Amino acid sequence: MTITVHRDLVYSRVPGYRPLSLDLYVPPSPARALCLYLHGGGWRVGSRADGPGTTVEWTPSFFERVAAMGLAVASLDYRLSGEARWPAQPEDVQAAASFLSLQRKPLGVPTPRTVAWGVSAGGQLAAMHALCSPDAGLDAVVCWYPPTDLGALAGDCDEAGGTASGARRLANPSSSAPPWASTRTWPTRPAPCALPVPMPPRSSSCTAPRTPWSRPARASAWPTR
Repeated sequence: MTITVHRDLVYSRVPGYRPLSLDLYVPPSPARALCLYLHGGGWRVGSRADGPGTTVEWTPSFFERVAAMGLAVASLDYRLSGEARWPAQPEDVQAAASFLSLQRKPLGVPTPRTVAWGVSAGGQLAAMHALCSPDAGLDAVVCWYPPTDLGALAGDCDEAGGTASGARRLANPSSSAPPWASTRTWPTRPAPCALPVPMPPRSSSCTAPRTPWSRPARASAWPTR
């Protein structure tokens, strides 16, 4: 069984930033769906080569094993917090989705079915993409342990015996934050979207209903606490 791998496909060139690329793993038989995979790393570290947890050490790779089960996987890089402020990250995810919508058939993925799958910070981005992108067209969303309540993140770190300084900076940006940090409070829920039921304040999973939504004209208009 031979997996076709298209590496270093540049999906976005934002002026002033590095080119953003993805790797596409295509199964030998027609793919059941195309999965947009978003790595974790606290929005600060990580790359498209990183699978969940210790799978980075797997041979064949995590992505090759998933493709062998019939799922095409596009694992992408997005701009990290040291490179660009929010909402650059969800904008990169949208750019990758737009690129794949045009290139999937020439690259051997004719099925229209699309799934977003993210881990940790990537899970949060997958949820944001499902809920707040105007034409995501997703058939399913898989969010593995995403942070969904950034205001509570510092307390969670304290309870786990970790260092919560970075989490507090996310929840409460201040003048002491590094120059690349956002000066806006990140939304803890995808507030721009009209949800049929209230979203729980803290959740380890996400289901993305397809509902009408309204995007603000400017990123600075995103609601905050």
